[in-house]
Amino acid sequence: MRRVCSSSRREPTIALINIVFLMLVFFMVAGTLAQPLDTDLKLVSTADLEGRPPPDALVVHADGRLSYRGFEIASATEYMESQDAAAQDVVRLVPDRELPAQELVKMARSLRDNGAKSILVVTERALQ
Repeated sequence: MRRVCSSSRREPTIALINIVFLMLVFFMVAGTLAQPLDTDLKLVSTADLEGRPPPDALVVHADGRLSYRGFEIASATEYMESQDAAAQDVVRLVPDRELPAQELVKMARSLRDNGAKSILVVTERALQ
């Protein structure tokens, strides 16, 4: 004869799923990475402004041309030779959006080979 148990055994999986779900909800509510902006704040619109690179930055155009302060530069070597020792420590590089990544890496390598200790790539940053 078979004995019937009044309490059935359940799998503990459902309980674990419930605990994980509650932890997820808790961390979503309690753990914010940054404080939200004030709801009354209206951000400045910069869509119509003309963008310009910083004046002391080496600009790399989409076709690989280099310019510094509005003047064409033949190569990274020429640029580094025209700079004093203090300016060679940190080189600001402004690449065009359409410049292939391989060309940007090649340019950075060339600047390093010619004495640049640190290369900062200047990019556009957007608040989303």
